[in-house]
Amino acid sequence: MNVSDKPSFFALIADVYAFWKSDFSEFAGRAWWEAMLPYDFEAVKDAFNRHAVNPDSGQYLPKPADVVKMLGGSTQDAALVAWSKVDRAVREVGTYRSVVFDDPIIHRVVTDMGGWVLIGRKDNDEWPFVRNEFVNRYRGYRMRSEIPEYVPVLIGIAEAANNEALLNSQPPVLIGEARAAYAVMTGGGNKPLIEVTQVRQQVALLPGARGAA
Repeated sequence: MNVSDKPSFFALIADVYAFWKSDFSEFAGRAWWEAMLPYDFEAVKDAFNRHAVNPDSGQYLPKPADVVKMLGGSTQDAALVAWSKVDRAVREVGTYRSVVFDDPIIHRVVTDMGGWVLIGRKDNDEWPFVRNEFVNRYRGYRMRSEIPEYVPVLIGIAEAANNEALLNSQPPVLIGEARAAYAVMTGGGNKPLIEVTQVRQQVALLPGARGAA
């Protein structure tokens, strides 16, 4: 969350305490704000809603640790499901073919980790470390409850070679639910995920730069 979420967040916490007929103090507000700060506001609100309908604990006012545990568990589960798709695709399809998953966050995480081809080069000894890195990166994106920018297709060895030779390639393999994967493919972009700018003579024009007028 950020500072702009603060009014909505404190209004939510006040409603939560009123719902469970509990007194809301300034200390409680600060504790909740510090605990929930790393998470997206909509994800926090959803966690409160899920706690309220939990048949085992929903009758009690949640503590920050309860919501953190819920948020962490949900992202961990999602990350493990996503990893199972990647693991199976590497083993059954391979990285020779280009692929499209039904989850755009998978595309972003795989790209952040070096790309589809690089992941396929990892051996069995490295595989547990690849898994852990993927799960941690995936959870980070899921905690923000937003879809990051991502490439529409994870390019395989064959397509990369064909692109260099200006040859056509086979369509990518869709992994997971086909319609969702197609939506991922049509919704992605080829804009660089990290903008890189070369600065040369222009630096002299920046305020405070050496030699600036």
